[in-house]
Amino acid sequence: MMRRKAVIIPSVLLSFGAAAVATPAIGNTTQDSSSSASVSRTSASERHVENVVAAIERSALTLRSTEPEGSLRDLDVLGRMVKGTKVVGLGEATHGSQDFFRMKHRVFRYLVEEKGFRSFSLELPWSSGVRLNEYVLDGEGNLKDIAREEFQGSYRIWNNQDYLDLIEWMRDYNRQHPNDPVQFMGNDMGYAGPELYERVTGHVARNHPQLLERVTELYRGLAPTTDAGTYSEEYFKLSLAERKERAERTEKVYELLRKQRPGAGADKQAHMWMVQHARAIHQMAAGMSFDFNNEVQSAEMMKLRDQVMAENVAWWHKHTGDRILLSAHNTHVSYNSFDTRYPKTQGAFLRDALGKDYVSIGFSFYQGAFKAFGTEDNVMRTYRVGAAKPGSNEHTLDKARPDDYILDMRTVPNFARAWLDKERVTWNIGAGWPDPMEYKTALGQAHDVLIHLNDVEATTYLGTP
Repeated sequence: MMRRKAVIIPSVLLSFGAAAVATPAIGNTTQDSSSSASVSRTSASERHVENVVAAIERSALTLRSTEPEGSLRDLDVLGRMVKGTKVVGLGEATHGSQDFFRMKHRVFRYLVEEKGFRSFSLELPWSSGVRLNEYVLDGEGNLKDIAREEFQGSYRIWNNQDYLDLIEWMRDYNRQHPNDPVQFMGNDMGYAGPELYERVTGHVARNHPQLLERVTELYRGLAPTTDAGTYSEEYFKLSLAERKERAERTEKVYELLRKQRPGAGADKQAHMWMVQHARAIHQMAAGMSFDFNNEVQSAEMMKLRDQVMAENVAWWHKHTGDRILLSAHNTHVSYNSFDTRYPKTQGAFLRDALGKDYVSIGFSFYQGAFKAFGTEDNVMRTYRVGAAKPGSNEHTLDKARPDDYILDMRTVPNFARAWLDKERVTWNIGAGWPDPMEYKTALGQAHDVLIHLNDVEATTYLGTP
């Protein structure tokens, strides 16, 4: 896992790289003098797949487009699938395909306009989300400047035209609906910007001046003074002992402020947000305090990360009342991990916290292109994979008509459900490529709903390679 430490560690705060799908061992279709039984088994296997495909076709609902603009009528079926859900997790099978991003824009537009959703949550640091939310709500700052400054390091994949289009749509929506706005939140822990430290110490200075000296001393030297990418790189160079000491200091601030009396009315709200900002600062420091040279420690960090992302989303829902579309990799929104390096997923934590008020939607695709970091040099490039191999989830899914469709896996016939509940090789492409690992998942166990696309194209990346 640590074979390319300089590349993998900065990327650990997004999904790890994913594997090319290898061809699983299946029945040999070539007959020889001793293979009649094998042919019979192969024919039975083929008939089984044909029956599965037919069952999926009967349940699949045609997806007319992935483009955000235009009619949303075909998404009414998705609306019925999520019903009164408070949080919808919407995955992606790569971190860099425009079709997944545009479909997220389309789904969010539908959920906002037809189902009353009001927040979009991204696999992005809390502090970056704060800045983007100020832009979405009030037009504060320049979006391209914010994206350039906040989408750095392993998060620079989000600096693409499709996400900027989504954020601009949110800003335009709020111009037209100033009394019922949509919001943007980051739920991740990979970075805590200087604004968070300023917000916390500013609130303390105004409302708890007796604590200012103590808080200032505990935070001394911790706030970033460089760009986000440089700060993250330098943080990883600190000794383990120093990273642990920093986490101890941020925890002391969080606990100190959490125990203060919040006051009433507006003061209570301001205190609540201040404590959450202090919590986000500590989440970052705690996540960086693990020994990344130890595989067990790295897995524990990833478990903490998914727990933190889930807790932040649940906190946002509780304190804003917003219904939320949560955007992340399939690996995070799912109920079951695709990888032993993810002991428990964000989706599993959210199911524990919200029960049926959380629904997971996964993406699959047959073939196509995506942007990803080169695992040898960390350079962003476009990669393309060919048709999914026989025996994989996607090979069978793509046999169903139409090319693009939505499938509620909770309500498919038992025959198809049994197939969906069996683990198979699957596309699961994360931040880095190529990666020799082979991923397997049982789609019906991982998600509630599946959106399958035949072919995907790479997003238009706007950042530095």
